[in-house]
Amino acid sequence: VQLVESGGGLVQPGGSLRLSCTASGLPFSSYHMNWYRQPPGKEREWVAGIISAGEISAVGTLIYADFVKGRFTISRDNAKKTVYLQMNNLKPEDTAVYYCYAVNGLGSSHGKYWGQGTQVTVSS
Repeated sequence: VQLVESGGGLVQPGGSLRLSCTASGLPFSSYHMNWYRQPPGKEREWVAGIISAGEISAVGTLIYADFVKGRFTISRDNAKKTVYLQMNNLKPEDTAVYYCYAVNGLGSSHGKYWGQGTQVTVSS
C-alpha cells in the first residue's frame, strides 16, 4: 500500500494550493480518507475527512476541523484513487507538513495507512 501526496509548496498569505494524495494497493472506495497536518514544533492534528463509499448513509460526508471551515475543501475521485484538499485564503498558521491518512471503513483494525507528507509554507 502506498499513499503519495503532492501539491505542497510556498505560497503567500491569502493564496491557494491544492494538495493531492493518490493511493495504490488498497480498495480506495472502501477507505475513509483524511488530511492531517503537523505544524513546526507541534503535534500532528486532524484537518478534514471524507467518508468512504461503504458508509451508505453517510457516503461522501465531509467533515472539517473548525480552524479550516470555510477555507479548505476535501474531495475524492474514487476512479483515480485520489483525495484532494483545496486550500484557500491560506494563513501563516497553516504552515505545516500535510499528511494523507486512509482508514478502512470497517475500522482501523482492518487497515490504516499514512502518506509521507508534503510541506506547505505560507509566508510573504
